[in-house]
Formats: sequence, structure tokens, C-alpha cells
Amino acid sequence: MTDFPITIFHNPACGTSRNTIGIVEAAGYAPTVVEYLKTGWTRPQLETLINQMGVTPRDLLREKGTPAAELGLLELGVSDESVLEAMLAHPILVNRPIVVTPLGAVLSRPSEKVLEVMDRKPARFVKEDGEVIKL
Repeated sequence: MTDFPITIFHNPACGTSRNTIGIVEAAGYAPTVVEYLKTGWTRPQLETLINQMGVTPRDLLREKGTPAAELGLLELGVSDESVLEAMLAHPILVNRPIVVTPLGAVLSRPSEKVLEVMDRKPARFVKEDGEVIKL
């Protein structure tokens, strides 16, 4: 649906990310899906997303399954600039999925958080693990 564009920065190995896409599609949208581990990030792109979400780079830093600890990013006093530079070099450090719509941008964790930036909801949605989302 082009009248309400939805972009999802997605990692196909992530169940939360897959569920987010499922919720969006169940509502009748055909989102633009960006596999950011393949495409990487640009500084302007990350800065724009961070500003749209009203978070800091540290807020968006993914720790689990990433080299965040090895890179020293979890230490006190690490600057936002250092975290941002690491995210550009290691796209896996950016938590996912990030969803952008005309209503704003959100880190969709849990997956139903995507509903905050959608103008309509699906009639029903069941996550991969069988959990029914209450709409």
C-alpha cells in the first residue's frame, strides 16, 4: 500500500523481526523490507532514525549476539559517537526491527510495538510461537 508507506529494517534470523513483518502484512500493507545486515548503515540514515525515535545510539545498541562487549561498548563512559561509529562498522550492533511510517519510527520490541506507528491494525495476529496478540 503506497498511501501509508512502511519501512522495516529487518534481520531475517530474528523472530521478533519476522513477527513484526507479519503484523504489518496482516494489516494489509506491503512493507519495504531492508535487510540491514546486507546493506549496512549510513551515518545520515542512523542519525535520522535515532532522532525520529528520540533515543541515543546506546539505547539502540544490541548486546546479545553481537561484538558489543568485545568492542568495549558496554563500559561506562563510552561516547555516543563511539557507539555510532561501531554501528556503522558492525551493522549487527543495531537492535531490530526498526519500523518507519508516516506516524513515526519505533524499535519494534516486542513486535506488537509496531502498532504504535500504524494507522490500522490487523483483525488478528498469532506470533510464530503461538501467542495471540490482543488487538
